[in-house]
Amino acid sequence: MAAPADGGPSLAELLDFAHRTAADPGVLARLPLRPKERTWIALEGPGGSEAWVIGWPPGSGTGWHDHGGSRGAFATAAGRLTEQSLAAELPTEGWRTLELVEGVDRERDLPAGRGRAFGPHHVHQVVNASPEGHAVSVHVYHPPLPLLRRYSRDGQVLRLEAVEESEEWTR
Repeated sequence: MAAPADGGPSLAELLDFAHRTAADPGVLARLPLRPKERTWIALEGPGGSEAWVIGWPPGSGTGWHDHGGSRGAFATAAGRLTEQSLAAELPTEGWRTLELVEGVDRERDLPAGRGRAFGPHHVHQVVNASPEGHAVSVHVYHPPLPLLRRYSRDGQVLRLEAVEESEEWTR
């Protein structure tokens, strides 16, 4: 696997960091869990990347989003997460509504110990479908997230709903 052009960590290095951190009880113990809302703590990731440990209460999820051009990885530390993603590279600018073709939907079951890496054009949502148990995961991004694009989905129609700058979630 070729080194990234930006000199940052590779997808394999990001995923390795996510797995190692997800297996570290000392880091996981710092995360407060709340019964009805997601919680998180920020970490310094490898090679100038940013990382987050996230607590997912039962039934919580992210909604459809991308990572503003950053590549990343995540690993489930506890519980079970489901990732739904699009196997298509979407344009990053100049559109508000797209009709998706059939066959682009993917779904991954990610129990504790499993993870995945993704490139800079990845669009997905992550859900803790459990009706009663929390999940915990570790996410890492390079370069650090400049923004998140939030989408809504109605069947095969994907709509850009909002663009969040990093200051909105790091305050």
